[in-house]
Amino acid sequence: MTLALLAGAASQLLGARIAETLGIAPLRCETVRFPDGELHVELGDTVRGRDVFIIQATSPAAERHLMELFLIADACRRAGAGHLTAVIPYFGYARQDRRAHGREAVAARLVADLIQTSGVERIVAVDVHTPAIEALAGIPVEHLSAVHSLIEAVQPLCGDATTIVAPDLGATRLAERYGQALGLPIAIVHKTRISGEQVRVSGITGDVRGRSPIIVDDMISTGGTIEAAYHALLEGGCRPELSVVATHGLFVGNAIDRLQSLPLRQVIVSDSVLLPQSEPLPVKVISLRELLSEVIRRLYEQRSLAGLLEHG
Repeated sequence: MTLALLAGAASQLLGARIAETLGIAPLRCETVRFPDGELHVELGDTVRGRDVFIIQATSPAAERHLMELFLIADACRRAGAGHLTAVIPYFGYARQDRRAHGREAVAARLVADLIQTSGVERIVAVDVHTPAIEALAGIPVEHLSAVHSLIEAVQPLCGDATTIVAPDLGATRLAERYGQALGLPIAIVHKTRISGEQVRVSGITGDVRGRSPIIVDDMISTGGTIEAAYHALLEGGCRPELSVVATHGLFVGNAIDRLQSLPLRQVIVSDSVLLPQSEPLPVKVISLRELLSEVIRRLYEQRSLAGLLEHG
C-alpha cells in the first residue's frame, strides 16, 4: 500500500510543505463551486488501494471547508482508497462540546460523526480546544500539540520578570506547561464570556505587578479575551509590553483592530490556519510541517506515536 496525500482549499500551502518534507507529490484534486453554491469535488489521480491522508483545516469559512473535507473523503472512499485519515490542523466547532443552557446542538459530536460517515477512519488534530473530542468521536483521534515548537519560539521573549498568563480558566493547564518548560511563574485571569465577542474579567490569580506578561492560549479568534485580559493585567500593575502565543491564529471579526490597539511585542502562532499576507501585526509563524510529516510517516509505517501525542 503506497502513501498518498492531498490537501483541501484551507490547507494548500501546509499540505505542499508536508508533501515536500515526505518527498512525495500531492495528489490532484479539483473543487468547483456551482452557481447555486454547491461544491463539486473530483480527484485527478488514482487512490485505489493507497493509504490516503487528507490535509484540511476546518477554519473559517468552516462550513465550506467541512463540506469540502466530506466530499474529498467520500470521493476517495468511492475510488477505492485502502485507508483514509483526515489531518485537521485546526478542528472547527470543537468549542461546542456540551450544552451550556440546554437547548443547543453539541456541534463537536455532530462534526465528528459526519467526518466518520464520509469514510474517514482516523483523525489527526492539533491542539483541539477540548480533549473531549476523543470521547465524542467514534473513530480514533490522534491529538497532537504544537506547544513544544511554540515554547522554543517564545524563549527569546522571556526574562527574569516574565509571567506566563492564562487568559481564562480553560487555559490554565496550557499556561502550566509553558511555565514549567520555561521556568516562569504563571497567573490566571478569571473571565466570563458574555457573547461571541465580549468577555468580562472578575479578577487575577497570581502576582503580575512589575512583570512582563506573555498570554498563552490555544487560539486567537476575535481578540476579545486577550484584550480583556490585558486591561485586567494593567490594572494589576503589569508592565505595558505584551506578547501572545497561540497555536491557531484565526483573527476573525475585528481582532486585528483590537490587537493593534495593544502594545504588542510579538504574536506567535502556527500555520494551522493560513494567515493573510498583509497581516499588520508583529506575527511570527511556526510551521507544523515537521510535526505532521512525522506523524503521517509513522502512521503509514504503522509505528508508535509515543512522544508526539497530547493526553488530557
